[in-house]
Parts: sequence; structure tokens; C-alpha cells
Amino acid sequence: MTNSKLFSLMENIKNQDYALATYYIQLDKSIDVVKKAQSMAVGQTIGTWVPVPGITDEMRDKHMGRVINILDAPPYELSTQIPDGLRTYFIQIAYPTINFGPQFPMMFTTLLGNDASTSAQVKLVDLQLPESYVNHFKGPKFGIQGLRELTGVKDRPLLLNMIKPCTGLTPEAGARIFYETALGGVDFIKDDELLGNPDYCKAADRVKAYNQAAKAAYEKTGKETIYICNITDSSDRILDTLKEVEEAGAKAVMMCFSTVGYSTFQAISEQITIPVMGHCAASGMYNEGTHSGMGSHLSVGKFPRMAGADLVMMNTPYGGYPLTNQQYIKTALNLTLPCYHLRPTMPICGGGVHPGMVKQFMDDLGTDIILAAGGAVQGHPMGAAAGVKAMYQAVTAAIEGIPSEEAAKEQPELRAALEVFAH
Repeated sequence: MTNSKLFSLMENIKNQDYALATYYIQLDKSIDVVKKAQSMAVGQTIGTWVPVPGITDEMRDKHMGRVINILDAPPYELSTQIPDGLRTYFIQIAYPTINFGPQFPMMFTTLLGNDASTSAQVKLVDLQLPESYVNHFKGPKFGIQGLRELTGVKDRPLLLNMIKPCTGLTPEAGARIFYETALGGVDFIKDDELLGNPDYCKAADRVKAYNQAAKAAYEKTGKETIYICNITDSSDRILDTLKEVEEAGAKAVMMCFSTVGYSTFQAISEQITIPVMGHCAASGMYNEGTHSGMGSHLSVGKFPRMAGADLVMMNTPYGGYPLTNQQYIKTALNLTLPCYHLRPTMPICGGGVHPGMVKQFMDDLGTDIILAAGGAVQGHPMGAAAGVKAMYQAVTAAIEGIPSEEAAKEQPELRAALEVFAH
């Protein structure tokens, strides 16, 4: 019989300090999946691929992983049902959180080592963490409610625009675009994720120039547009970049969590008092493999929220990225559904967003979302301010239950947007 200490029922570990990881794995029919799961549970906790001295029963009890479940897909019961070739499984393993503590780097090392110790090519498709573990993460400072209080917007989706062109602009040129866009009354304007802190357009210089543009637009509209400055940078520079933009008067910042790292994102979010936006750029390297990495609902949903993101740019199935509808919905739910003490993070819907898509996003996710329209604002035939107005007109029509085409008959900005972007 196999070592019974390597196995546990879900009921026995659910109230203990274990992280429950669910993996997808594909194996040849000849490979014993039970032994493969056992090797993962041991290899990612106390042992290696051969028996070694020094492992005690006390160590096993306190630090060894446990195989919780092995699920066949399809759910075969009889050997006569199994075809030749590859088989697929979902394996659940419980890891003692005492092994890695409340931090991302060692948690990821444990969950996704995928090295010679285990010789397993797996994808992490779900993760359940105990409350005692999540309690160590502060999560969003603002979250959905805080962002609504900050903007004064209570009952509609928020609207965000990103400066286009993505790169190549000086702070002064970007400020002119910012001003023209802010005249439309947009809630937020952010940098494109491709613009960080280059010498030709320093982040602190953008903060000063864009804040002046925001003030000038406010004097005409009475609506404050908040600039979100991208501070994504190398580990040896990001704190200096943060200090520089704070001194310049930054009101919100943005980082690409997949490239700076979740722990860096967390450290910065916990030390500043302004909203922090997380961007999903480069998260594909975590998500897109079917036999490695992790699900996007974790990398773009659960983990950025734990790291303190107040708002998160996520992909949708409606732009150029072929994300499945299931993962889109799951990611939004991981950002917003109750999760212990963590405030809900506001999802940002990006990629191909235009007035013709507004009702779809609101039908999918409700009103506690941010609509990130880039080209549909900057490329509006009547100008960026009209592009913002067209988005608001589409939002109002959706809230009032009026088809956008019907509302467009009385709204020239919306009509022009639908003619250009919705066909």
C-alpha cells in the first residue's frame, strides 16, 4: 500500500493551514498518476526524487504536502474505457503554508517549481488559500468603493482613456492630448503600458505636465480627471521612480504586475496612499500554456488583488485577444467577489472597447467596472472629447434600456462613433 501519510481527505485539511492547489496534467497511459502526484507532494515540500536521510515523522506531519484528489478527465472508472495514448487529469495537492509564508516568491516556487524534483509539467488551474494566510495580505486600499468616493461617481461604470500614441510623445505633447481628452469629462487617463520612464519622457515630468492639463480642463468642465502614471521599472529604479512621481504630485500610479513581480507590486501598494492600478501586460507568459503556468483568473485576478491593486486592467473576449468567455468572467469574479477581508478590486475592461460594446460589458459584469476606451476616444472623427462623450452617451443609453442605435439618433457623438467603430 502507498504511504498513507501522503494522502488526506478534503474534510481533514479544509480548516488547517494548507494551500490547496489544483493542477491540470497530461500523461502517457503507461505512467502511474498516483505516483506522479505523490512525487509532486514530496518533491515540492520536504524531499527529492530519491529517499534522503534526515526526514523525520515530525517533519512529515508538519511540512509534507498531501495528495487530496486525482480526477480523471473524462471520468473513467473502468480500465476497458481507457483509450490508448495520452490521459488527462486534475490533481489536487495541499501544501502547508508554513513552508513558504505569506509572500509571493516562495509561494510560487512551491506551487510551480516544475523542476527535476517532480518532473511534472502541470498548469495551476485553481488555488484555495486559508483565511489565516490571506490575512497577512492587506489588499486594495481603495477598491471599488474607494474609487467611487474618489471620483464622486456612484451609479455608472467609470471611464478610462490611455494616451495614444503609446510611445514617442514628449510630456508637453502628451499634455495637449490629455487636455483635449479631459474636456470630455473622462474619469481617468493613464499612460499606455509601453511608456514607462524613458529619458525622452520622464514619468515625473509627465505628472507635472498632465496635472496642469487636468487643472486647465477642470476649470472649463468642473470635472476632475485623474492621471494614472506608469511607474513600471527595474527593481533597482522603481522606488526612485515612485519617489519622483510622488514629489511631482502623482494622484495614482500603475504597474505591470507580471513584469515588476507581484511582491514588488505589493511592497509599493502597501507604502503609498494613492490608488494603484495593476496592468495585465505580459501576463500571457503565465497563462497561455496549456501544460504550464497558471490560469488567468489567478494571475490577473486573485494575485493582483492580494497584492493591493485597486483597479486591474484585464483582457476580454471582444478585442483582438482570443480569451475565452469563461476565463474573462472568472477573472472578474476573482477581483470582485467577497474574499475574507480583501476589498474588491475594480475590473478594467480593455481591448477593442468602443460605444457599441458598452451594453455588452454592462450585461456581463454590471456597473462596477471601468471601461478603457483608447482608440475609440483618440480616434473619434469629432475629436477626443467627443469620443469621451460618445462613451458616456452609450453608458446612459444602456442604463436607461435604450438601444444605442436609437440613442444615436439624437446624439451626434454617439452616432459618429457607431458608424466608425461598430461596423
